Amino acid sequence: MHKLLVSAPALLIAFGTAASAQTVKIGVINTLSGPDVQQGEMLERGLELYDKLHAKDLGGVKVELVKRDDTGLNPDTAKRLAQELVTRDHVNLITGFVWSPNFMAVAPVATQGKVPMVSLNAAALPAVGMSPFMVRTSFTLTQQAYPLGKWAAKQGYKKAYTAATDYAPGNEGAAAFTKSFTEAGGQVIGSVKFPAPPQTPDFAPFLQKVKDAKPDVLYVFVPAGAQATSVLRAVHDLDFKGAGITVISTEDLDPDEEFPNIGSLGVGLVTSGVYDSDATRPGNKEFVADYYKQYGTKLAPDFETADAWSGMKMIFDMIKATKGKFTGEQAMDFFSHYKDSNGPKGEWLIDPSTRQIVQNVYMRRLEMRNGKLFDTEFDNLGLMDAMGQPYAAK
Repeated sequence: MHKLLVSAPALLIAFGTAASAQTVKIGVINTLSGPDVQQGEMLERGLELYDKLHAKDLGGVKVELVKRDDTGLNPDTAKRLAQELVTRDHVNLITGFVWSPNFMAVAPVATQGKVPMVSLNAAALPAVGMSPFMVRTSFTLTQQAYPLGKWAAKQGYKKAYTAATDYAPGNEGAAAFTKSFTEAGGQVIGSVKFPAPPQTPDFAPFLQKVKDAKPDVLYVFVPAGAQATSVLRAVHDLDFKGAGITVISTEDLDPDEEFPNIGSLGVGLVTSGVYDSDATRPGNKEFVADYYKQYGTKLAPDFETADAWSGMKMIFDMIKATKGKFTGEQAMDFFSHYKDSNGPKGEWLIDPSTRQIVQNVYMRRLEMRNGKLFDTEFDNLGLMDAMGQPYAAK
């Protein structure tokens, strides 16, 4: 663990000054308390693990993690924390960001201070375009939901319904699924929106409306955590299976840390996603082994953990390449051309024209083996850009 830094004597990086050769300060805005702390904890495990294992690889450059707690979906708090990290703590870049509205709120700080902001989870499609100093190593919901709609149509489903949490990623995912499913000849016969956090809704009335409409398939999105289990329990209690309604989703509906709570409720669930801990890729097997050694085997790493690991690898590679001396512009130029061929998620890269992540989207099925749940990949849809389209290098 790194000591929390409280203040520093002079403003440096806010005016685009190069980082010290001895110390690089990385601000971390994460959700470390509140009802959605589970997501922040899984993200923190990924970034902390990478730092622990690779701090020695930086050739004498020291990294200090300056942690701040946004307590959840709180854009004003995130912006204030980013301003303090830049002007008081002199961080050289900022990372973290569980929530898209929080990430989007710091865009003016990134631009004014010329401070790179690296999202490890926030998924709203337009976020990185809000400042030339923003990039993500997570995903967009469109990246996963658009190919999922095409897949659903190919399975023979004719009528679909969408149900999603009413904030940027949820709305974008539902729109992407609707677009691709319709383009492939299907019909979306209705939609419902769940209240956004910090509210935790009773999902049953929303899903009863879906059941009454009698679609073949339901696309549903909630922002991971305990809400995922709550949705699956409501689906079970309303007997969607008996009504002939198949539920599909992106990876947020079955995060690994919720498996003990999901149990048999999720068996057979098909999702699209960019990561699952059961994948046999060499980079993932090494990552999972290191994770279990550090944190034990009670909770497997989830997509937030892998996205955070990937982000820290990109940041550390930039620090190594610059020997710890970089401006915001130099860091962003490095990030904009970054590629990783063997990470936990497989091959991925940053599209230099958009600063959006390009990565494989996998189709997964939730299975029970020896009393434990596993997401098992059964198809790789290939490298997808942020819009969910097959990627062609520019």
